Amino acid sequence: MNRNFNPLDHLVIGLDKAVRVIAGVATASRPNPAAHAADANMTDQEKRHAAGLMRVNHVGEVCAQALYDSQGRFAKSPEVRRKLEQASREEEDHLAWTAQRLAELGSSPSILNPLWYAGSYAIGSVAAILGDKRSLGFVSETERQVEAHLTSHLDRLPPQDEKSRAIVRQMRDDEIIHGQAARDLGGAEAPLPVRFAMTAMSRVMTTTAYYI
Repeated sequence: MNRNFNPLDHLVIGLDKAVRVIAGVATASRPNPAAHAADANMTDQEKRHAAGLMRVNHVGEVCAQALYDSQGRFAKSPEVRRKLEQASREEEDHLAWTAQRLAELGSSPSILNPLWYAGSYAIGSVAAILGDKRSLGFVSETERQVEAHLTSHLDRLPPQDEKSRAIVRQMRDDEIIHGQAARDLGGAEAPLPVRFAMTAMSRVMTTTAYYI
């Protein structure tokens, strides 16, 4: 049965989602792409490096949940809202996969996840309030940068760490699809200053999350 949610309902639902994401409670709807990959023999240094990269990827998925939820919340078009909700569900798979891989590597998510989530939710809200075309343009640019970032991780992960690499490859494939979907819906190209600012913020996040 369909229900019309009032602002308080949306607030409670949003807070519940934020708490679950920050706490690392995520459920994948698809099989983990690393499930059939063989465990690799890695040195302690290689494990720490792989864990640092996967922690960065996990933070990226925390941010993705905040961005998609906030942009969907304030989307003007029901079609755009549905597409953002669909992407958010697929990104939750990434959140679950990276959390599982971190645990397998004997590591943990970033302790700054509450900060990453709050900041991303605020940015997504602003993008959505500016209108669907700009919001979708923001999605497109975000996914473009994430795709490049994941490609770089495939180069930087230990070659024998096929479990992490399988997850990153599937994540990259999904991000490409999400970016194209945003463009197909009419996303406007983000202005150059915005793209530079996004790159700078991403660099701060990835550098910090690698360690904490």
